[in-house]
Amino acid sequence: MIKLLIIEDDPAILRGLTDGLTEERMNISSESDGEKGFRTALRGQFDLIILDLMLPSKNGIDICRDLRGKGNHTPILMLTSKKHETDKVLGLEIGADDYMTKPFGMRELIARIHALLRRKTNVQGSMQTAQFGEITVDFVKQELHKGKKPVKLSAKEFQLLQYFVEHHGDVISRDRLLDELWGYDITPTTRTVDNYILSLRKKIEKDPGTPRHLITIHTAGYKFLK
Repeated sequence: MIKLLIIEDDPAILRGLTDGLTEERMNISSESDGEKGFRTALRGQFDLIILDLMLPSKNGIDICRDLRGKGNHTPILMLTSKKHETDKVLGLEIGADDYMTKPFGMRELIARIHALLRRKTNVQGSMQTAQFGEITVDFVKQELHKGKKPVKLSAKEFQLLQYFVEHHGDVISRDRLLDELWGYDITPTTRTVDNYILSLRKKIEKDPGTPRHLITIHTAGYKFLK
């Protein structure tokens, strides 16, 4: 049975989510306070966390950042409102896996949950370590070394790098990366991908201005070369 944690302070939304997802034979735990939700997320073994952005005592951005900082990689589906566009993008950049804007339909939410769980299963069955150039990386432990020096990557940067390594030599478009790794329509802000590529280059390339591994293919996307 799928085990979910819902962190949401609106009683009506929480009740609707709990009832709807319970009907789908999911095991639901819930918290309406941000700090309590954070502690529950750390203690429990959940398949996925549904996380509201605006919460009392600790907001969704801080919860997401702190969970990832403590090595918790449970998939996070963030709930936002349209007026919090900047926070929504920030949440994705610090490790949230997907978002939904209120109001939303239950069928779409269920589809998003299953998509994230499928993605989690695929990652668990994928490449665990890699070595190229000066880089040694352990995707399971989320550790990367450049020579003997440890380099810190975000959860999303590890996910992006792993995807490139597993698709070595393929030309991968921005839209494909957004669909496979973010799982949401972010067409107006595909610059997000470019920013992640720039960040990764600074961390893995000997000369980020003349990259050897993460290569730009003009008008097409990117290619990874060992």
